[in-house]
Amino acid sequence: MIDRLPWTGPWNDAAALGEELSKAGLRKTVAATKAEVFQKILEVLDETIPAGGRERPVAFLVPGRIEVLGKHTDYAGGRSLVAATEQGFCVLARPRGDRLVQVIDAARNETAAFELDADLTPSPGHWSNYPMTVARRVARNFPNARRGATIVFESDLPAAAGMSSSSALMVAIFLALAEINHLMDEDSFRANIQSRTDLAGYLGTIENGQTFGNLEGDRGVGTFGGSEDHTAMLCSLPGRIVQYAYCPVRFEKAIPLPSHCTFALAVSGVAAEKTGAAMEKYNAASRLVAAIVERWRKNTGNLDPTLASIVARGDEALRRLRDVLSAGEISHAADTAALNRRLQHFVEENERILPSAARAIEQGDLGSFGRWVGESQRAAEELLGNQIPETSFLARSALDCGAFAASAFGAGFGGSVWALVPLDQVEAFVDRWSQAYRSRFPRWEGVARFLQTGAGPAAMRIG
Repeated sequence: MIDRLPWTGPWNDAAALGEELSKAGLRKTVAATKAEVFQKILEVLDETIPAGGRERPVAFLVPGRIEVLGKHTDYAGGRSLVAATEQGFCVLARPRGDRLVQVIDAARNETAAFELDADLTPSPGHWSNYPMTVARRVARNFPNARRGATIVFESDLPAAAGMSSSSALMVAIFLALAEINHLMDEDSFRANIQSRTDLAGYLGTIENGQTFGNLEGDRGVGTFGGSEDHTAMLCSLPGRIVQYAYCPVRFEKAIPLPSHCTFALAVSGVAAEKTGAAMEKYNAASRLVAAIVERWRKNTGNLDPTLASIVARGDEALRRLRDVLSAGEISHAADTAALNRRLQHFVEENERILPSAARAIEQGDLGSFGRWVGESQRAAEELLGNQIPETSFLARSALDCGAFAASAFGAGFGGSVWALVPLDQVEAFVDRWSQAYRSRFPRWEGVARFLQTGAGPAAMRIG
């Protein structure tokens, strides 16, 4: 169901593996580094598994993602433009003879161990919450899945940076457990998940706790997001920006990234955690969408499933929706204003900005593309309200440093900014951009990071 790199060579042949990863869409230097990481984590796996249990491991590469456009649109049934990063998770796993799931972060030398059990209680606030949530949902949805695994990973994806490191970890754990437990042979799997887009939608519900088809929902990790992250990780195409719509996940188009362009990424240093108070800020945007849809249903009797489906009814429905929100049974004027701002942001981002920006980059008009991306950044600052001084500065200063376009992305309230820049100038650009940021925000010296990435390949099974 996911792409497969037919690697049968020895894992200690890093040069040959690097060549194969390069053919799959990674830059040669990135592919070589990933091959070396697989060597390293194999050593950790071999140290953990007794000699008698050293069968060939299952291996996966799971990327992070860049949300080019589509801020907080996926859970509203909207669309987004996304690309996979070249940064991500290298994962090796071997089956166990019991129900224990042992997850080892090789870079940090940390281990989480728990049973593959439907009654498992995850640990919010700790990274183990993510693999534990996956194991619990797998055990609940697929009762025959009872074989544990030792899973070793290493990631070069910045954590809490808006690049979906937590979602990537969940995807990686699911792929490993699914392979080891042969989930794709289960009748319930085949009845509900028949494509990569279905799988992306299902993985989104593991995170947000919703039901998928007749695969019953569970507690999730506490965030009320959608499936954009999982779609980008599973369905991206190397060298392309892909456009998907959501609820359910639907492919719309693939747009070649201009050959003379690449992405530079700035990690602000301000953590975009999906825990505690930060999670509540993130969930507030989702709750506003749910409140808009609920009020529409109550006042019109129309059972539209998403905000996007309401807006798709046309201008008259949009006018009626605005009337409903302004005249609804709301106790405070501030609530009315918040609902109208949230609606306006969705309409701006999903209906006007994103389609116009997609057409511009398809036509090679990077000037227009940059202007539309600037509109998205403005709307995030003024309507969505999920920007901070650091991300706003990074988006503006990227343009001053020579980027064609730049925008913050992800949940917001911290995180990262992408910039589309000339490929032959990317290193000089990153130097200028990082110097400008560190001069303006010296407190993040040593924490902020600046990266390069092409539009990379989707998650793949290796071997």
